[in-house]
Amino acid sequence: MPQSIQSPFELLLDIERRGIKHAAGLPQQEEVTRPWSGIGFKIGDLHLVSAVGDVNEILHFPQVTAIPGTKPWVKGMANIRGNLIPIIDLNGYLGHSSTHLNSNSRVLIINNADLWAGLLVDKVLGLKHFYDEEQVDEKPETEDSLVQYLSGGYEQNKDNWYVFSMKSLAEKPDFYQVSM
Repeated sequence: MPQSIQSPFELLLDIERRGIKHAAGLPQQEEVTRPWSGIGFKIGDLHLVSAVGDVNEILHFPQVTAIPGTKPWVKGMANIRGNLIPIIDLNGYLGHSSTHLNSNSRVLIINNADLWAGLLVDKVLGLKHFYDEEQVDEKPETEDSLVQYLSGGYEQNKDNWYVFSMKSLAEKPDFYQVSM
């Protein structure tokens, strides 16, 4: 049966109806969330993470010059590309036993306002990304010397990662009291 002649407008309406009838739905608009990124590291058995911007560099343990009359957690001064930087054993500073130097030991170079320091840690675990849904409020069952530097955390792959605030560390007056 021959089709009746349609006006151009009727033809366009017919094409639109057929298009709507057979069209696939539009994709759902999903909210894109950006992860919070940090440098993961360990002291003792704890997984810690500090904001990427708080850690300038990660080094193997450098050659240090001991400083007489300082507390045991001050490992000495190191020349890092022409800058003299104190190397602090973070475990020792927090009241734990001193870090045992091995092939996993690393130094996190931090720069917070006027403070340049190297923090000796047991191991660096690399760049970590966390999403809001992984956030937890719990704090580790540990002594108060560490808890005061923690600001929340994340649970990822059944591991708890606690956010260690380099800014809080740099603001503590006792961090600067290095003499015996």
